[in-house]
Amino acid sequence: MFRIWGKIIKDNKMKKDQTICNDTDDTRTHKVLNAVYEMCDNWDLSKPIWLDSNISDFQKLSKTRFGQDQFIEKIDFDYLEIQVIEE
Repeated sequence: MFRIWGKIIKDNKMKKDQTICNDTDDTRTHKVLNAVYEMCDNWDLSKPIWLDSNISDFQKLSKTRFGQDQFIEKIDFDYLEIQVIEE
């Protein structure tokens, strides 16, 4: 079972969180992208842009943050953090 945890953080406090489970045979990359897109749809957010720094952090730590620079629209929180909690 693949699980990824998404958190919306504002002023060092978690405002929303969600866990997405995926047990398909997709690649890890597809599972991550699908989970992030599902979270954004559920929270009515635009999809974040993956910068090289996000990709590097995620490859090393299985965790990354998306701030205002990664969203086209204005966001009302500090960042969206995603983390793989089970593979």
